[in-house]
Amino acid sequence: MSATHPVDEPPSDWVRRFAPRIAVGGSVLDVACGSGRHARFLAAQGLQVLAVDIDAVALEPLKDIAGIRRHAADLEGSPWPFAGQTFDAVVVTRYLHRPLLALMVDALAPDGVLIYETFAAGNERFGRPRNPEFLLQPGELLELARGRLRVLAFEDLYVELPKPAMMQRICAVRAAVAGKNSPPL
Repeated sequence: MSATHPVDEPPSDWVRRFAPRIAVGGSVLDVACGSGRHARFLAAQGLQVLAVDIDAVALEPLKDIAGIRRHAADLEGSPWPFAGQTFDAVVVTRYLHRPLLALMVDALAPDGVLIYETFAAGNERFGRPRNPEFLLQPGELLELARGRLRVLAFEDLYVELPKPAMMQRICAVRAAVAGKNSPPL
């Protein structure tokens, strides 16, 4: 299920920080995009964004924005709709459905960037989500990357803004195809 974000909420600092790692003009899958705060930001950077969310109404305001395609899908109750497709980046914020984690990594093209940020264990002290099913365990995103992605940055910490919360974040890159030059870090 989508985490709803107010339309005027700015993009996450984590997404802003690592968006330049995405290939120029590249394709981005924005998972559980809500009102599209990251889709809008990434499209404004010249990227081609596929914004996916369960809520078709939330996707509606994105329909006329250049660089954004919309896809309404129940990612938790239906098969993964992007099987066989790859993207230069997968962006996820404030959303966790563990059965999708490996599928999102599989959706990364060579040199593709995973930018992921969501709530972590300990968040129950600060508000929702409180259910452990929706809270990452210590090092869980690192474990997802192990042997599959090169980790550029990882954090598991308390944040004050936009509201007090425990968050876990990762930016990681899928290995390039043998013989292809990878951009410098």
